[in-house]
Amino acid sequence: MDRLDQLLTVANPLLTRVDDVLSTVGAPGGHDVWAELRRVRLLPGDAARAVAGLRPTAILDSVPELRADARAYADLADALPLPGEWSGAAADAYEQARRSTAERLHGGPDSLGERMEATADLADALTGWMLGARADLAESLAEVCLTTEALTLTGSAHPPGQEAGAAAAIGAILLRTVADSYDRAEDLLDDYVRLQNPLPV
Repeated sequence: MDRLDQLLTVANPLLTRVDDVLSTVGAPGGHDVWAELRRVRLLPGDAARAVAGLRPTAILDSVPELRADARAYADLADALPLPGEWSGAAADAYEQARRSTAERLHGGPDSLGERMEATADLADALTGWMLGARADLAESLAEVCLTTEALTLTGSAHPPGQEAGAAAAIGAILLRTVADSYDRAEDLLDDYVRLQNPLPV
């Protein structure tokens, strides 16, 4: 259990209240929360729980196996026997097939080994992104829990307009944090796709 898990346990009533107010009362016209709601397409509490559902260790645990598979493909490519003392057309055909197979296994840009390495690199990057997303949200959640807006929503009853403003303020902060994190994830994936499918020169 990291800091985000701990904070969510404490902040769950506040998040539920924020979502309830935004769903029933709404938010002031022109408030920043509207733009963030369009970016994330989730209410703040739901968005926070979605980030909390990210489990970086599940991906990180796969990295050693992926890198081991890449090494195994390299070893297999190196182990393909040379023609030895063969000569003639059959030896030439075998050597051509051996080199082609070795390149498919490891060494070529589209080889199985290279793709395993690239997948392991992506898993490392996604793990780092998940850890960062969780840490960023934990920081924002800790921030909003100490605001007067949080007191407005969790304390005694206040006028609907005041509660709407408070929920919008908290929602905007949390949703912006989540949206920015997911933008970084999209950039990461776009970079991976570009590396795997470079434009022809």
